[in-house]
Order: sequence, then C-alpha cells, then structure tokens
Amino acid sequence: MTTYIESLGQRACAAKREAARLSANRKNEVLEKAAQDLIDNTDIILEANALDMENGRANGMDAGLLDRLYLDAGRIESIAQGLKQIASLNDPVGEVLGMKKRPNGLMIGKKRVPLGVVGIIFEARPNVTADAFGLCFKAGNAVILKGGSDAIHSIREIVSILRQTLEKSNVHPDCLLLVEDTSRSAAVELMKQNQYLDVLIPRGGAGLIRAVVENSTVPVIETGTGNCHIFVDESADLDQAVEIIRNAKTQRVGVCNALESLVVHERIVDALIPRLGAALREKDVELVGDEKVCLADPLIRTACEKDWGTEYLALKLSVKTVADVDEAIAHINKYNTGHSESILTENYTNAQKFLDEVDAACVYVNASTRFTDGFEFGFGAEIGISTQKLHARGPMGLDALTTTKYVILGSGQIRK
Repeated sequence: MTTYIESLGQRACAAKREAARLSANRKNEVLEKAAQDLIDNTDIILEANALDMENGRANGMDAGLLDRLYLDAGRIESIAQGLKQIASLNDPVGEVLGMKKRPNGLMIGKKRVPLGVVGIIFEARPNVTADAFGLCFKAGNAVILKGGSDAIHSIREIVSILRQTLEKSNVHPDCLLLVEDTSRSAAVELMKQNQYLDVLIPRGGAGLIRAVVENSTVPVIETGTGNCHIFVDESADLDQAVEIIRNAKTQRVGVCNALESLVVHERIVDALIPRLGAALREKDVELVGDEKVCLADPLIRTACEKDWGTEYLALKLSVKTVADVDEAIAHINKYNTGHSESILTENYTNAQKFLDEVDAACVYVNASTRFTDGFEFGFGAEIGISTQKLHARGPMGLDALTTTKYVILGSGQIRK
C-alpha cells in the first residue's frame, strides 16, 4: 500500500518531467505571477503568520526564532522581490560547459540539467517556502517541502498561493508539494524516499541537520550552522570595527550568518573592548570573554570552553584574545562551522593569509559576515548555505540545483 509520503514522491516525479521541459521564458512568467500573487495575498499570509507567532510565544520560542518566524508586509515584499530576481537571472538548464574534440572525432561536452526532485526540510522560516520553490522551479526541478510545525500555518498559505499560480499558468501544480504532516515520523519517512527524491536539503539548526545526515538514504546537501567569527587585527580601524561588529551581531540575531564569536589581537584589547562593550550593551548584547577581555571591561563575564564553539542565535557574543593572525586562524579553524569568517585589518599580508588559510565557505576582509546570503550575492534567493565541500559550497543559487551530464556527438565512431 502506498503511503502518503510515497504518493507525494510519485506526484513530484510526474511533475518533474514537465518542469524540466519548460522554457526559460515560461518559467520567468510563472515566477513574476507568483511574486505578484504573494503581494496580492499579503493579508491572508499575515493572518496565518499571526497564528504561528501566537503559538510560538505560547510555546516559549526565543527571540531569535520568533524573528525568523515573523512576517510583515515588508518581508513579504522582499520574498516577492526574491522571486522576481530569480526570474531575471540566466536559466542554467541546457547550458553547455565546454565542448572538446577527441582525436577520433567525437565531440564531448557537459550540459547542465535539473537535479529532478528536491526535498527540503526546514524549520521556522516561512520565507524558505517561496525561495525554495522559486529556485527549484527556475532550475527545472520539482520540490517537496517539509516545514516545521512552528510555521505550518504560514507555510501552508504560501504553498497554496503558489500552487494556484501554477494552475492558473497551466503548469503542473505538483512542481510544488507540501508535506502537511508535521510529525517527526513523516520527516524520517521523507528521508528514505531515494526511489523518488534525487537530493535532500535540510535548513535549520544543528539538531535538524544532524538528524537528516544520520537518517537519510537520499543524498544530502548539508546546510550547516554558523558559528561565525570576526578577527580584529592590531591594524584595524577601530571605529569601523565597532560598526561592523555591531551590524554582524545585532542586525538579525537569529540567522546563520550572524556573528557569534569575536577574536581580538591582544595589543588592541584595551582600546577596543570598553568601546565595543558599551556599544553592544546599547543593543542588549551579553558578552563573555577570556581573562584579558574581562580585565579590559569588568562588565564582561568569564567565558567557558563551550562558549568558543556555540552558535547562540541570541544576543550573546564570546570574545577571545590572540597574539597574532596565526593564532587567530588556528582558533577559528578549531571552533568554526565552515560558514562565514571575517578579518578586520589594514595589513595586506595578514588579510591574504586569512583568506588563504581560514577553512570556511565564505571568508571576508573588512566586512560584516551578514552578507553571506543568496540575495546579497546576486543569486536572487538561496536554497541554503552549504558548509560541505562536495557538489556545492556557500550560498546555493540556481547552478547548485542542477547537475551535469556528458553529451557526446559522433559521426559513426566505434571503439576498437
């Protein structure tokens, strides 16, 4: 007997064939309509989101997660703009990545093709719903979404609107499917659908990602957590450093590219830390640090070993002192999660050393880590930020939702 999850897989497989055949212009028209339909239904989406927010507060959801869950008219407009930007991007499907002629006359090249059926399991991020649809659809895929119970009302409404857009556009609505069952057992069953799913992408906290990696029989693209660092070198512009750190930590605290760990050259601790502590306390940030940091600002509590490796997703920041750029790199590579790391410096040699030796998907010089984002990188939206090294790394846009196949053109060649 076919289960509910299996039936979704079968429906997605039927839809993926149509998705793969759609022209770029056709897909762009649908995405433009989808963007407008979301804006036109803002009130309906906000009503659904209000239910999720009410439940979140009642269940004691922390401020960072509530911020991820929250939608307003401006955020819905941003979601719609993401779909429009995806529509404006080049369609990767069908792109030929080089063609070479072999001595026997065979022409051998690579061609971009859709992955097929993409499964995405995510938590309290209703914006992921439209982002995932837009990117998967533009790349010629069908997508099955499994959102968390915390955001189910918002997700369900967005999916309903987008499926209506597909139907009105005479496109198979099963290019987008939602697992309505929010139970863990449904998620685990989805992880086993390698007969139907070509790839599975988890978007959420460490627990969700670990569960998917450990349980899935479907190939996984791991979107990792973000214990992101900024290293303030001794030559850094301290005025600029305070502003960058404040932005990276407080602009949005519940996101994976927010600053969680600060590393400071010991020669500038006394000059930087009191100023920085005062600036961050204005934003209600709690600081914990090592002995030198605490001596520089008595209001800072002592950090423990666990703090160096913690993604807080909250108004909290750990601060570690180091003797030089080499010690900073060693500390970051020990405790980071391979996401986003930045150095603030006026020293060219140290900047290049940091870029070369820090092991992360995105490495910055003199900028906030908050820019690690598909929209900011010009990808439209993003399907996630991959911290692994196979298939994709960093913000994943359209290209990451395709694979390649070899195309070989002959003229009667046989192998001898």
